[in-house]
Amino acid sequence: MTEQTERHSQCTYSAWETFLMNGEIEGLNVRKEILESWKRCRELKVDPYCGRSTKMLATSKFEALREKRKILIDVARPFMDKLYQFVSCSGFVVLLSNEEGYLLATIGANQILRKDYDLNLRPGALWMEREVGTNSIGTVLILKRPFQISGTEHYCCKHHSLTCSGAPIRDDRGKIIGILEMSGPVQRTHLHTLGMVVAAVEAIEQQLRVGQKNRKLSLLNNSLNNIFMTVSDGVIVVDIKGQIQQINPVAEKMFTAKVQSLKNNNIALYLDCWEKIYQKMVNEKECSNIDALVSTNNGVMACVVTAKPIYDNNDDLTGGVLFLNPLHTIKKLVNQYSGSHATFTFENIIGKGDVIQKAVKMSRLVARNESNVLLCGESGTGKEMFAQAIHNKSLRRNGPFIAINCGAIPRELIGSELFGYVEGAFTGARKKGRPGKFELASGGTIFLDEIGDMPLEQQVALLRVLQEKSITRIGSDKVVVVDARIICATNKDLKLEVSKGNFRQDLYYRLNVISIVLPPLRMHREDIPLMLDVFLAKTCREIGSKTTGVSPLVVEHLLQYDWPGNVREFQNVVERMVNISAGEKIGLDHLPEEIFDQRFPSIEQDHGQQVPDILSERKKIKELLAVKERDEILRRIHENQGNISKVARDMGISRSSVYRKIKKVIE
Repeated sequence: MTEQTERHSQCTYSAWETFLMNGEIEGLNVRKEILESWKRCRELKVDPYCGRSTKMLATSKFEALREKRKILIDVARPFMDKLYQFVSCSGFVVLLSNEEGYLLATIGANQILRKDYDLNLRPGALWMEREVGTNSIGTVLILKRPFQISGTEHYCCKHHSLTCSGAPIRDDRGKIIGILEMSGPVQRTHLHTLGMVVAAVEAIEQQLRVGQKNRKLSLLNNSLNNIFMTVSDGVIVVDIKGQIQQINPVAEKMFTAKVQSLKNNNIALYLDCWEKIYQKMVNEKECSNIDALVSTNNGVMACVVTAKPIYDNNDDLTGGVLFLNPLHTIKKLVNQYSGSHATFTFENIIGKGDVIQKAVKMSRLVARNESNVLLCGESGTGKEMFAQAIHNKSLRRNGPFIAINCGAIPRELIGSELFGYVEGAFTGARKKGRPGKFELASGGTIFLDEIGDMPLEQQVALLRVLQEKSITRIGSDKVVVVDARIICATNKDLKLEVSKGNFRQDLYYRLNVISIVLPPLRMHREDIPLMLDVFLAKTCREIGSKTTGVSPLVVEHLLQYDWPGNVREFQNVVERMVNISAGEKIGLDHLPEEIFDQRFPSIEQDHGQQVPDILSERKKIKELLAVKERDEILRRIHENQGNISKVARDMGISRSSVYRKIKKVIE
């Protein structure tokens, strides 16, 4: 210790004694930071002659604290070792605390310090001012900057023989996370001791920043890798030459090949439009939604490809990332949101009669397998409803349901509708081509209604699809694998059509694996009352109308009618009756002419009497209804003093209906 240092120490000691006697700091020749620390210690009732017993953390709490600052300890320890090497023979100790003043790690002459100065330097000890007075851990935490406390500047006399140099360690946000401190005999303290501590702290902080960046990069890399491995698209990374560098599990599954067999191969071996994609990346930076055919071990798969270029630091193109979406996956989503899906189930089929239940039972059975189904029946018997119900009961229920009426498409267009076409296939073809219904139905069901009306030349193509499970777009030579269950429907006798030469015999046997005949409505008349209730409720709900009931005579007429249009005709008749009844009870006057003008053999048989002429009966009924309606209208108008709006409210009908009835009465 130099003579000047000795004089300064004595001067500070005198000031310390004066402060202890009167607690005044005015006129004391001591650094401001030290005086403020002394004042705090006095207010905290710290014993200047022995200090308090240093608080220790319980083992479990200390372990949790050390785990929280594990990264700081691991980073700081090598620098603490290096710092200690410079003072290893000087009786110094290097300490690391957390932001609360608890010691995390110590390196150095602990035994000497404990013996000579009665210091607790064990990890877990608390070194805040309120415990041990002025010191370079607790005081630095208050000052929030590097600081050195020498000899008699310490508030507690047992520290007067020590010099402590401490500096705060901050994270990348500037928050203090710890203190690095070096303590030793005051006579051996070097002029640059604090500078050494500060330099070590700067190195620790730099290493923490590097570690934080590395952790962020590692986290980002793991996140990107997780995305790459779990994204629902097929992803392929290629270099500038088109060599495959990486491929994710989805793409691996698409190719039905292992990653090892695909890596380092050129993407052009598998992707028919690689040159087009490469040119777009070079000239337009990126390209999206490119129709492509991908060669896989299971054949050719139609995909939509989007490519993103990869650049280096010099903005030079080094490769690209290709995102592959199988066309059937995209179409499944499109179909889901565009209405190309089945809505009916077997629960929607109305009927308890034996014949209709037989058809339902058979349909439920065939729904479990993948066999082709042929639905036969007259128009209006619900063939598409049965087809949708079969689809919704099958394993393909989550796939698309594509319906096409073979009799409603011009014969020259049916091929392009079913099988699709490529760009330039014919005059008027769309620029990018178009997928056919079989591609759209891949993974689901295609319903070919009115199959008996399909032209012979297209029957050949359909037969090939059934045999090979693949199609070729018009104008293309690429074979595309399709996976669609086929359900056909017809109101024709296909055997008769085969004998006439209008339908191919081999196709008939391919389609007619399981044949289900849907009965006409006249064969299960017992279901008419139930159907009437269901359709009445449905129609009233849809058009926002009500009815007070149905005349038993109306039900009798409905039961006797032959229903050539079957269920479709029945539903239309119910809708008509609800509309024209205008909220009244449905009576004979609301029946269509063709139903009202029939005769009743069942009544004659049941009652053993001659049935009166129905036209005469109808005339009488209409006359009675007309008189009743006229009287009702006139009475309402008189009561409401000609206010038509009030008349309408009283009768529970619209104003237009009132005017229509007035006109009818006048006529």
